[in-house]
Amino acid sequence: QVRLVESGGGSVQPGGSLTLSCVASGYTYARFCMGWFRQAPGKEREAVATINYDGRTDYQNSVKGRFTISQDTSRKNLYLQMNSLEPDDTAIYYCTADRLPVCNTGLRDEYFANWGEGTQVTVSS
Repeated sequence: QVRLVESGGGSVQPGGSLTLSCVASGYTYARFCMGWFRQAPGKEREAVATINYDGRTDYQNSVKGRFTISQDTSRKNLYLQMNSLEPDDTAIYYCTADRLPVCNTGLRDEYFANWGEGTQVTVSS
């Protein structure tokens, strides 16, 4: 059973930075699409960034140039470096992973079967 555990959330002022981490375990098949989604109060969960097993990345337009998704060589540790944070980035951030034929931020959350419990990110002055 795939298990995903996020960490690194917190409260920062606008313009600040945070790095989210996700540790994946419980599987041996490494050719997953992994990603970060977020859900703000009253809004649907949306894809923020994805990274495929071959290293290809994709970002939601609103975070391009500010966020960077990466993973280590084992492909079981996923990161999201978030810079120049804005109040609109406030949300619960979720780590997700699944074996999918495509991997990009156009995917809806229903395509992913494995999720972490989420970590809160609050951007406020």
